[in-house]
Amino acid sequence: MTASPSIKLLAGLYPFGAGAAAINVFFASLIGSWIGWPVLTPQASVLIGAVLGGPATWVFARHIQSLIAKAGGT
Repeated sequence: MTASPSIKLLAGLYPFGAGAAAINVFFASLIGSWIGWPVLTPQASVLIGAVLGGPATWVFARHIQSLIAKAGGT
């Protein structure tokens, strides 16, 4: 089992995780419009992405931490 990722690693990866989540939520709402669902505003997508970006960043940071451990780092 890998150790918890450091705060520095989480802080460095969070903007990328939140940004990716926001873009995916926005594009998912565009695809949903094909079946009649409303399209989210960019602001709503950013807010949802900020929330979903936390767990996504945690999972990715754990993966990076395991790769560091496998490579012989700390």
